[in-house]
Amino acid sequence: MTARTPVLSVRGLSVRFLMPGGRRIAAVTDAHFDVAAGECLALIGESGCGKSVLASALLGLLPANAQAAGQARLGDLDLLAADERTLARTVRGRLIGLVPQSPAAHLTPVRTVRSQLEETVAALTGGRGRAAVRSAAEAAAERAAFPAGHLDRHPHELSGGLAQRAATALALVGDAPLLVADEPTTGLDRDLVDHTVDELRRHADTGHRGLLVITHDLAAAERIADRVAVMYAGRIVELVDAKAFFGTPGPRHPYSRGLLQALPHRAFTPIPGMPPELGNLPDGCAFAPRCARATHACTALPQQADGIACHHPHVPEDLRA
Repeated sequence: MTARTPVLSVRGLSVRFLMPGGRRIAAVTDAHFDVAAGECLALIGESGCGKSVLASALLGLLPANAQAAGQARLGDLDLLAADERTLARTVRGRLIGLVPQSPAAHLTPVRTVRSQLEETVAALTGGRGRAAVRSAAEAAAERAAFPAGHLDRHPHELSGGLAQRAATALALVGDAPLLVADEPTTGLDRDLVDHTVDELRRHADTGHRGLLVITHDLAAAERIADRVAVMYAGRIVELVDAKAFFGTPGPRHPYSRGLLQALPHRAFTPIPGMPPELGNLPDGCAFAPRCARATHACTALPQQADGIACHHPHVPEDLRA
């Protein structure tokens, strides 16, 4: 754990969806983590593991059939206990900036990118004069590598990559103490991926802001993160320093190691099997049916210790292999 001051402190965060017939689906279960001032935490895992649901819970953007429990403290404010008025007027944009996973759905279709940026600047800064607002909007666009020649276009006139950059520019407008970026590199080529993660990293490098990046792009995570949280089937199964995760000694959870070994520049060996459905999880460790190290002990849920939840984690001798 970092000794720096936490911007965000999450304890026991769980999200359940109430389905027709009274069935409940556990999308996030008992998540514990901090994001410190000046730090980037990358939350990684396969699609459908609960990463975006966790982000939606922090911002109060869960659908009506979802129930969130636990604590998520941002300073003195418990985000999970906040009412909609507080979330809308105080949290979103001011305390938490968001780069959404589906940017086109978050951009106003009848407004140009410029007008949306300028409106956001004016709302977060209280004005400052038309010229200053325009200048700040253009500066945010430049930071996100959004072309100046496209500022007067509407969202439907943008490619997916340009919509992503527009959403990133909107998130970078304010001085929010926490920035949540949900798949911020979707639709971008490699050069723009590097530019985007570097700009997001600079947000945290001020020293008083934290950054939570949710991604399946492990190359982007390696470039930007101080620590890595690995999520599988709604649970964080490993929380580790990024240098140790991507370098030496490497991750200790079998699932984490499988993610790295599936990369083309590593072993290029896919993890066998498929992730379980969140509504039909096996008893005990959800990864056990796909894990070569599984034993009968894995039918019991492993407790998290030293940042890892596994009955048979890799030890230093294994990690040298």
